[in-house]
Amino acid sequence: MADLLVERTGHVARVTIDRPKALNAVTVAMDHELERIWAELDPDADVRVIVLRSTGDKAFCAGGDVKEGPRPRVALGGGLTGVGGPLRTLRTPLVCAVQGYALGGGFELAVCGDVIVAADTARFGITEARLGNLAEVGPVHRAIRQLPQRVAMGMILTGEHLTADQALHHGLVNEVVPAAEVHTAADRWADRIAECSPLAAQAAKDAALSRAGWPLEIALSTRYEPIEAYATSRDRAEGLAAFAERRTPLWEGC
Repeated sequence: MADLLVERTGHVARVTIDRPKALNAVTVAMDHELERIWAELDPDADVRVIVLRSTGDKAFCAGGDVKEGPRPRVALGGGLTGVGGPLRTLRTPLVCAVQGYALGGGFELAVCGDVIVAADTARFGITEARLGNLAEVGPVHRAIRQLPQRVAMGMILTGEHLTADQALHHGLVNEVVPAAEVHTAADRWADRIAECSPLAAQAAKDAALSRAGWPLEIALSTRYEPIEAYATSRDRAEGLAAFAERRTPLWEGC
C-alpha cells in the first residue's frame, strides 16, 4: 500500500506511515492494512523487533482521517483492526519513533509501543473533547493507564498537549532526542532488543503486560506458559553456554 511502507534489515522490521501532507492521518483502508501487516510480521520467527515510524516532520500521526467522515465502530481503535486489535496482543517487541503531533488515534498508536523514542518536537494529545468528537475511547483508556491520573485527566478534559520533555518526565516515553535523530535512536533501541533471545523477550513482554493490572501476589504466583516453554528451549541452553564461554549467543528462536 502506497501510504504504508514495510522494510526489513536483519531481524528488524520497520513499518512507516507515509502520508506527510495529511499529517500521516490513517484512513480506514490503511487501518485494515495495518491489521494485515501486524498479522504478517508478528508470527515471523525472523522478526525480533518492529519499529513503527512515519515520514515528515510535522506529525507522527494525527489520528484517523476526518475527511472520511464518521467511522464504523470497527475502524481506528475499535477493537478489531490495526490500532485497537492486534497491537493489544502483539508478541513482538514494538519500538515507536514519534516526531511532531501524535493526536487522538495517533496518540493511541504511539503509546502502543513497548519503547517510545520521542523527537524534541513531539506533542502528545487527546483532542477529541475539544473537537466534539469522542467516537472511540482507546486514547482515553491508554492515557489513564500510562500517565498519572491528574495528568491524563488534564489532557482528556482540555485537549492540551504534552511536550516531549513532559512526556519523558511522566514516564510516557523512554528517550527524547533532536528531531533529526529520532529514527536513528529508534533503530538503536531496536538493535539492542534484537540482540536478545527473541523467545525470552516475547516471554518477558507477555509476563509484564498480560497481568499488569493484577495484585503483585497473584501475578507472582501465576504460571506463564511462554516462560515455562522458554525454560526448556534451545535458546535458553545457548544463552547459558554463551555466557559460560564468554561469546556472543547464536539465537535460533526455538
